[in-house]
Amino acid sequence: MNIELMLTAFTHLVYSQLLRLTDDHHDRDRGAVSLEQVLWFVAAGVAVAVIATILWGKVKAEAEKPIQAPTAP
Repeated sequence: MNIELMLTAFTHLVYSQLLRLTDDHHDRDRGAVSLEQVLWFVAAGVAVAVIATILWGKVKAEAEKPIQAPTAP
């Protein structure tokens, strides 16, 4: 699994969905911080949270596996 590719795809997916929620995405705000910048920031944050949750689940599952006691030679 290529995490970087998955993160990029998910970021674009979330961004497009958030942009679709806005009615006036053709007349974007050109102020100090545009709506597009905010949506990209939110999309990136959501994507990072999803990837972190997946990785945390894998780490936690691995940590919960029982450890085999070493045997003497």
